Amino acid sequence: MTDLKALVGRHSTRQFEIRRANAYTVVETDSVATEEPLEIRLGYSMPTGERSETSISITMRTPGNDEELALGFLFGEGIIVRGEDVQGVRPCGPPAANGLINVIRVELADDVRVELDRLERHFYTSSSCGVCGKASLEAVAVHGRFDISASPFSISRAALDQLPGQLLKQQELFAQTGGLHASGLFNKQGEVLAVREDVGRHNAFDKLVGSQLRGKTIPLRRGRTGRLVVVMSDT
Repeated sequence: MTDLKALVGRHSTRQFEIRRANAYTVVETDSVATEEPLEIRLGYSMPTGERSETSISITMRTPGNDEELALGFLFGEGIIVRGEDVQGVRPCGPPAANGLINVIRVELADDVRVELDRLERHFYTSSSCGVCGKASLEAVAVHGRFDISASPFSISRAALDQLPGQLLKQQELFAQTGGLHASGLFNKQGEVLAVREDVGRHNAFDKLVGSQLRGKTIPLRRGRTGRLVVVMSDT
């Protein structure tokens, strides 16, 4: 049986033969970040009680952490609010020619009501930015879901200054390719809690949010790790 995680990891980067031309022409191999399409499907209960399935988005992404990407996307679009809104998330459908499964189905809990007319990005989106695919300026507007005024956050300048360097140390695919974005989650002491990478910066952020939804830690609160701060790398 094929190890799906290992398969996805192998497809996150690819080796290509390149020619470097300076004083001499040198033929060598180089690692580049890859993009593959990902379809996100939603399983949910109709008012009649029947289950239904809808394809809500096709996005380009770097393979890896696909389930988290789907969850983070749904959270950003306001379809889900907490980890308990999801019954399950899994790859589905036949594999592509390269062996990857490029469809993710998210099963919502029975009590979650889906307003598909509010989902303004249920068509092809690129990995370039989170605004891509939006149908109107109104759809771009950000609507806060949690009151953060009651949870003031502070971090020392010394801890803040070290975040980019700490993030870079955790960017395994960037180290191989020099061509991926990353989002990192840190505590107020500047310690790395989670890092996700993708060729699209908003995908990296969605993966990071999705990882916290799976762990049921959204909204991020004070806990054993202290208050949290997210930093995004745009290398």
